Amino acid sequence: MDGQRRNAHGVITRSATGPSAAEAFTIIAIATILFTRLYLQLTGYPQVGGGDLHIAHALYGGALMMLALLVGWLMLGFGARMVCVVLGGIGFGLFLDEVGKFVTKDNDYFYGPSAEIMYILVVIILVGTRMVRDFRPLTARETLASAASIAADGVARGLADRRREIGLALVEHAGAAGAAADDVGSVRSLLLSADPAPDRLHALQRRASALIPGFVRSPRLVPFVGWSMVAVAVLSVVFGLLGVALGGWYYEDDRGVTLQLDGLSIAAVILLISAGLTLAMALPAMIARRRTASLWPLHWLRNAALTFTLLNALVDFATKGFGAVLSVSIGLIALAILSYHLDLAARDVTESPPATAPSGTAP
Repeated sequence: MDGQRRNAHGVITRSATGPSAAEAFTIIAIATILFTRLYLQLTGYPQVGGGDLHIAHALYGGALMMLALLVGWLMLGFGARMVCVVLGGIGFGLFLDEVGKFVTKDNDYFYGPSAEIMYILVVIILVGTRMVRDFRPLTARETLASAASIAADGVARGLADRRREIGLALVEHAGAAGAAADDVGSVRSLLLSADPAPDRLHALQRRASALIPGFVRSPRLVPFVGWSMVAVAVLSVVFGLLGVALGGWYYEDDRGVTLQLDGLSIAAVILLISAGLTLAMALPAMIARRRTASLWPLHWLRNAALTFTLLNALVDFATKGFGAVLSVSIGLIALAILSYHLDLAARDVTESPPATAPSGTAP
């Protein structure tokens, strides 16, 4: 029996809450890069140091990442992990902002492709995080281990109501997935017996959610975003294929109105692939959205927005540098809207009684 239990262990143990921390780390790093660039431009790129010395902010980034590691090694608890995420995200952003100096012989901070390098690294982190999370569901042991980690926080400093609810939900999931009843009972007891603690972070999140404009909450925004993606994808496919067929085309009249179609190039191929994938996901999702109560149309719409934003941003950052931030921001806003409504729909499905749940609805 003991041998069977040892063999049941995987190579790694994934955390149920780890992906959200990794995504928060990445968002903080991106915000740090944008804030640093804006601050340096507004202040005229001041030099820290004197004479022959120049203390690059990559050094501050490295120091913050070191502090994040030390906090993670020396301290336990949810608060300590949040400190690690914030310090690590800021440190990584400061370090990554100076990537142009590391890849050029003349230490060129304004090296054009540095924006694309940053973007690719961020995408690798986000895609890698999703792969670790989604390549297979969490096992019963992984789910119970995540619940036990939350219970350990409760032993150390108490548990906020929201954290306790998450831990108990993980325990129930582990029990349903086949975890040992004794182990499930022990972790549940720790979660229930933990002292209460204030939930400042969740309260802050709720206040931030209350600031979301009312029109974003409207379900009418979903078809607008969806059909807009379909229209833009169709136009991109048509004009992209036309430009490739013509080998590029440029028009300008006396009033200064210009129209340009790119010929065959790596950028044009990426944009065509992006538009084709977006259309292949968004159009069926929009057609099926009114015909099914399942969540898959919203999932496909969100994946279409993610694909369109990531692939188009790759081209934009390569050709426009940081000028691509505006177009990427529009894509991220569309992605956030779809994610918000998908979360609402998933919550409604989860809270509805099984007997009344629509057929084909995702759990």
